[in-house]
Amino acid sequence: MRERAQLDAAEHERGLITSFFFPARQERYLALLGKPKRRGDITREFAHFKHLDPRRIVSISPSAQHFENIYELLRRKGAPEVCYGFSEWDEIDGKTLPLRDALKMVVGSGMGTFLSCLPGRLGYFEGEVMKTRYILELAKGK
Repeated sequence: MRERAQLDAAEHERGLITSFFFPARQERYLALLGKPKRRGDITREFAHFKHLDPRRIVSISPSAQHFENIYELLRRKGAPEVCYGFSEWDEIDGKTLPLRDALKMVVGSGMGTFLSCLPGRLGYFEGEVMKTRYILELAKGK
């Protein structure tokens, strides 16, 4: 069971990197990901992360940037009830959490965090800068 959880974590993290990070930056992040002692080199960048592929992000209107609204948006797009956290915040990083609870913790926290709902297909990102909140979505067929 533990091996499956580790595989799931790797699948979520690799999916985030290969689907939502700039192609030119993916190799570097994947290499760091393969070195557990270098994990912090990745997650420390999340607060002011500038390597999201703009073709893969969906802005959330300012009036909808409450955790309940974001939860509903993700669920309508097919997100399951649980997600995987990849974050500068130890409370979330590397953990599988109920999606609603994770969003309640993350939205407005100022902690750079990715929540992966469907590996490489659907997620959420929040940065430290106010209103840096995005749905991450890989369009079908891409």
